[in-house]
Formats: sequence, structure tokens, C-alpha cells
Amino acid sequence: MKTKKRIAWIVKILFWLIVITFFTWTIMNDMFRPIVEDFGEFTHLLGQHIIIVFISGLLAILISIPLGILVTRKSFQKSEFWIVNMANLGQTIPSLAVLALAMGFLGIGMKAAIVALFIYSLLPILQNTIAGIRSVDKNTIDAARGIGLTPFQILIKIELPNAASSIIAGIRTALVINIGTAALAYLIGGGGLGAWIFTGIRLFDNAFLISGAVPVTLLAILVDYFFKIMQQVLVPKGLRLAKK
Repeated sequence: MKTKKRIAWIVKILFWLIVITFFTWTIMNDMFRPIVEDFGEFTHLLGQHIIIVFISGLLAILISIPLGILVTRKSFQKSEFWIVNMANLGQTIPSLAVLALAMGFLGIGMKAAIVALFIYSLLPILQNTIAGIRSVDKNTIDAARGIGLTPFQILIKIELPNAASSIIAGIRTALVINIGTAALAYLIGGGGLGAWIFTGIRLFDNAFLISGAVPVTLLAILVDYFFKIMQQVLVPKGLRLAKK
């Protein structure tokens, strides 16, 4: 155990040294110049990026969780194969191709980007919802039936609280992927921080590239950390202790 802890500490120290070195280099070489010189444009692009991720992610949550619950019911279990494989199409097709297909139907703009990212987000949330509900102890469900709980009450009071950690993990995964993929929305006129990233690539300008890429990375880390806290808040304390 001591060796593992030492390795963990060494990895953490190396990680923070790399981060500090990177930001020292960027500040010394004025790599955040576009943000400082045109802060209004930066906030506009950041706002577009957040809107694309928020709407597409929210739609994916509202569709995937009910679908995940539905296919775990006895009456609809046979539909799981078709529903999961339809959602899987969003992951098997390259993200650029999904964006291009959405653009073909909806035209250039933010709507196409939102639809493409929505399709791309379905599978992680759907699979984790199904896996979370199916991981609930059958004896616990039988005991709930034994005390007279209805199927709906079992879902609300037993299955969803026990599956909450898995469902939130799926949402975390989907949103973090979305934040990075949303940079591609610029290619179909969807806006977002991808505008500066691709400008930097096209002009061989590291300042624009870093001014777009670093905020995207930080946004992904913040969202991931936020949902990590949500897992602690929403998952009952007894379940967290039981898992430990």
C-alpha cells in the first residue's frame, strides 16, 4: 500500500509540474493574447459552446434515461436490442460524419450541431441507465414487493437511487465528450470555441489555438468535477458506504 501511495503522489506531483510549466510558458509567450485583447468575442464563443453542450446534453438525458428505464421493464425487454443499437449508431459513425449528416437535414448553424451532439450523447447515458438498474440486488426488489410496494414505487424508491451513481457517471461521460466534440460545430457554422481552435490551426497561430483549446479543456474538467459532486449529493450515504 505504501508503494502505491508513493507512486500516486509522484504521478500527482509530475502532473502539477507539467501543468505549471505549461501555463508559465503560455503566459510568458503571451499565448492568451486573443482572450485579453478581445474578451467580448471570447465570452460570445464560450456562451455558444455552453449552449450547444447544455441543450444537446439535456435532450440526451431526457430521452436516454426514460428509454433505459423502459427497456428494463419485462414488457419491453425484447426492444432493448433495437433501441441500444440505434443509439450505438451515434458512436460508430465518426463525429464529423454525424455533423455532416445533421447539416444535410437542418442546414448550416447551431441547430445542426445540437442535433449531432444529441445523437452522439445518447449511448453512454442509455447504457449506464440500463446497467445501473440491472445491477440492483434482486433480493432487495423481492423484499420491496413483499412489503407491498408497487412497481412504480420500487422504481422510484429502490431502483433509481441504487442506479443513480451509474446514471450520473454516464451523464458525466457524455457531457465531457460533448464539450470536446462541440469544437467541431464551427465547421458547420455552429459557433463555439472551435472558431479560435481552427483559426489557430489554419493560420499556424498558437495563440488562437491555445486560447480556444485551454478553455474547452477547463470547461470539461469543471463539468466533470461538478457531476462528481452531484454523485456524492444524489447517491444515498448508505449506498456509498456499502460500496466502500
